[in-house]
Amino acid sequence: MAGVEEIIKGCLKGSRRDQELLYRKHSARLYAVCLQYSGNDDEAKDILQEGFIKIFENLHSYKFEGSFEGWMRRIVVNTALEKYRSRNNLYKVEDIDQIAETEAEPDGEDYTGLEAADLLEIIRELPPKYRMVFNLYALEGFSHKEISKMVNISEGTSKSNLSRARMILQRRMGSYTGIRKKVANG
Repeated sequence: MAGVEEIIKGCLKGSRRDQELLYRKHSARLYAVCLQYSGNDDEAKDILQEGFIKIFENLHSYKFEGSFEGWMRRIVVNTALEKYRSRNNLYKVEDIDQIAETEAEPDGEDYTGLEAADLLEIIRELPPKYRMVFNLYALEGFSHKEISKMVNISEGTSKSNLSRARMILQRRMGSYTGIRKKVANG
């Protein structure tokens, strides 16, 4: 099988075979990223398709330095952000300049039965404004300052949204594990 560098060079020459290879090799992982940012499967598929179009259009700018998968992930996350921004007027957030960020305290719950797919589903159920900030902060590692610029909100609103997302996640995780315990002990 061809190496990533070889596939990229083939894509740059317009090889449909190499484009398909690149898509098949990375689409599942990038689709998982799209699911983190989308509200549903259809939206995730749209983000993935738009993301791959941008990947192929901008492939010439990849300099073979650093992680190619990380480079593609950044494009997909930015595509999800663009989609979020285009709908942002539907989810207008009040700008909160001063907010005391309350860190969620560990609740002593045992989440060992919670699988990654379950956690992803719980995150996907967050309201869009909270899901976006949570993903950018917790999964992508952006600061509140960076998020505020990306999503066009204040740093305080970013902190508030993260705090609220964490509280919702803890509640839902606690409810979920409680249901699983009842079923297991049934």
